[in-house]
Amino acid sequence: MDQKKYAGQERRQTHRVDAHIPCRIAHEDGDIVAETVNVSRSGAYCRLDRRIGIMTKLKIQILLPVRKGEKNLTKTIQCQGVVVRVEPCPETGHYNIAVFFNEISQRDAAAIDDYVHSCAG
Repeated sequence: MDQKKYAGQERRQTHRVDAHIPCRIAHEDGDIVAETVNVSRSGAYCRLDRRIGIMTKLKIQILLPVRKGEKNLTKTIQCQGVVVRVEPCPETGHYNIAVFFNEISQRDAAAIDDYVHSCAG
């Protein structure tokens, strides 16, 4: 593959938006309260207070903000994902993980997609 040819090109197939959304990650060492840094229909980039290994399977619950008319509500998204990248943040002691949603209902994926597009403008 010619790296120069692909340099600077976006390879993601779904739109992504920066959003700090609370989430809970079920892990073998117990539940982890975290927040997203950004989110898309196919995955999320999350900030955690502990390290999780790459390729770890997770159960994730995201508290997605939604707007219904004049009301601000929360939709609970339940899905499963796989950690595809781990990045330590030495200055804060946190870890950022990229999670690919490998099991998510069409309805929940559509809700995330609607949220992303509403934030993007």
